[in-house]
Amino acid sequence: MSTRVRDAGQNNGVAPEFTVDPAMLDAISPSGDRGGVVLGSGLKGEPLTVSALRSQPTRIVLVGGLYLARQVAMRAMATGAWVVVATGRPAAWQVLQQAAGSRDGRPSPLVQIRRLSPVELPRPSEDAPLLVVTDGGPTPQDLFPPRSPWQTTVYVLPYLHPQAGTTANAADLVLMQRLPAGQAELAARIWRLPPQMMRQLTTLKDDQVVALGTNLWRPLRLVTTQKEQQLLGPVRRGD
Repeated sequence: MSTRVRDAGQNNGVAPEFTVDPAMLDAISPSGDRGGVVLGSGLKGEPLTVSALRSQPTRIVLVGGLYLARQVAMRAMATGAWVVVATGRPAAWQVLQQAAGSRDGRPSPLVQIRRLSPVELPRPSEDAPLLVVTDGGPTPQDLFPPRSPWQTTVYVLPYLHPQAGTTANAADLVLMQRLPAGQAELAARIWRLPPQMMRQLTTLKDDQVVALGTNLWRPLRLVTTQKEQQLLGPVRRGD
C-alpha cells in the first residue's frame, strides 16, 4: 500500500515535512519523526508512523472509539494540517479546538467543527495539507471524498456495518480496535481475513490497534503523551 506504516530508522514510506506553529507542537507534544503521524509503538516498543498526509487523495477508516479518532486528528494537527470535522456530536470534538488554542481571542482557524452537511473546504496544498474527519455513524455519507492531493478523509465507524463495506474497501488504510465476535466475522468477510487474524481482532487490549491495508497487517500499541492525556484522558477502547 502507498500509505505505509513504517518503523523509525527505516527509509520506507518516508513522510513529508510540514511547518507548524511552535505553540501547537507544545500543546500536542507529538513523538517520533516529523511529518508523519505517529500511530503508536510496535511489539518491541519501536515508534510506528504513517504517511497519512501525502501528495495524493487518501482515505482512512477508523473502526473503534472516539479516543482513537481524536488522537489521530490531533497528531495530524501537530504536523501542520488543517482539520475539518463533520459530525453529529460537535461537543465531543471541541477538545481539538482547545488543543489548537486561540488567536486574538478567536478559535484557531486550523480546526473547524461542522455539521454533517456539505461545505466548502480549505484548499489543501503541500504546505497546508487537509485532514477531513467524517464522524457520521456506522454508515457514513461520503460528504467529503478526497479528490485532490494533500487531502485525507478519515471515516470514523463506531462499529462495522454491512452497508459500510464499500467505504471500508475503498480505504487506503484501516485502523481497527477490538471487535466483538460478530463484528470480527464481518471484518473477515469484508477484507478476506484468515481465521487467526479474525480471532486476533477479538482479543486486542484497550490500548491496541491493528493497522490493515494491502499487504499490511500490523498490530500496534497506542501511546499517549502527557499533553494528550490532559486533553483526552487515558487510552481506552470506548468513547
